[in-house]
Amino acid sequence: MHNSKDEDTRWRDIGYNPLPSQARFHRLTTRFKGFSGPVGSGKSAALCQEAIRRAYQNPGRQGLLGAPTYPMLKDATRRSLLDILERTRIPYELNKSENYVVIAECQSAILFRSMEEYERLRGTNLAWFGLDELTYTSEEAWLRLEARLRDPLAQSLCGFAVWTPNGHDWVYRRFLEKRVNGYGLVLAQPFENRYLLKAVPDYYERLKNSYDARFYEQEALGAYHESGQDLVYVAFRRESNLKAIPPETRQPLLWTLDFNVDPMCSLVAQRSGNRLNVLDEIVISRASTEEACEEFVRRFPNHGAGVRITGDASGNHRQTSGTTDYDMIRRFFARAGQRSISYHVPSSNPRVADRIRLVNAKLRNAAGHVELFVNERCKELVEDFTKVRYRNGTALIDKDSDPRRTHLSDALGYLVWQEFGPRPVVGEKNFPLI
Repeated sequence: MHNSKDEDTRWRDIGYNPLPSQARFHRLTTRFKGFSGPVGSGKSAALCQEAIRRAYQNPGRQGLLGAPTYPMLKDATRRSLLDILERTRIPYELNKSENYVVIAECQSAILFRSMEEYERLRGTNLAWFGLDELTYTSEEAWLRLEARLRDPLAQSLCGFAVWTPNGHDWVYRRFLEKRVNGYGLVLAQPFENRYLLKAVPDYYERLKNSYDARFYEQEALGAYHESGQDLVYVAFRRESNLKAIPPETRQPLLWTLDFNVDPMCSLVAQRSGNRLNVLDEIVISRASTEEACEEFVRRFPNHGAGVRITGDASGNHRQTSGTTDYDMIRRFFARAGQRSISYHVPSSNPRVADRIRLVNAKLRNAAGHVELFVNERCKELVEDFTKVRYRNGTALIDKDSDPRRTHLSDALGYLVWQEFGPRPVVGEKNFPLI
């Protein structure tokens, strides 16, 4: 990557060979610019290389590199920048307590900041700023940074960001649909990253098995889908997902619970390889946890292969009685003399968006495979599949329109995540892919 050889600009060649979309992004001369693309299109590399470029173009001045949350900032954005500095042997000093780095050759400071606390940016004068995963950042945070872009000694003021599409949100409207004056945008093309495909040739084929068709188009192809009153479980089809399934006597029962007083909801399922069969639903109005246990035993009294219990992690929270829902379940089965019971309850629930995507992928993934089947007697679960929607113009689930909705699909999501959620892959090494 080369910088301008202006009189006050430091010069360094760091051997950066950008992809075509990355090169177009770096060449944009608008005051504000964006790089939108699918996963694996080199967005993080483009963001960090642009940050280094701006630091050298504005010697001795201050810039900012941000992310939606502090964990994302620490584990992804900051780490990516420091990896590039190490790999290209650019000398720097990291101040961990104040969370900034100074590039020694140009004496430029790069602040690392989470956009969760954007109000703290008041009073900060910046020569430039760059944001990672902009679609998960509020428009107010972006506007606050725009106002901070006012260093009178800066040679090249610029605000930039990278992101994966997330529907017709404020980023889409500001950068694409009704582009604001002074804004530029590069749309990266899918399958463009030759470095990625050389290292992992089946990368996008893997995603087809992990994503439903709509999410695959967004994440792997970089498509912008209109958001709004969309169904949450878009992959559900009665003709392919409803199937009368008898219990397998040699497979354990999987019982997953969503703890809600009215109604108390749970599902009984079994796993067969990568396939999940939902056998029955238990929905009881104004019921206690013990009453749910009684109904489970009444329906499945003598299953010799045992029972594996999972569900909502909030069931581990102590109530005013000093006990938890899962403690009540343990005591119930101990009194009933059932020994072949195991518990697989996480310490915290997965992100709502993540478990919904995984449920949709099991209903039908982008490769067309169906791996989630539901017995036709599960009427309430089917109602969830066909009626649960997002609130208008948001990615938040509407839980207010019908108090009976979302509980069974939530219980299913906890089970699907527990059984099929991502696990660390032993032996794969982390290496940069432009």
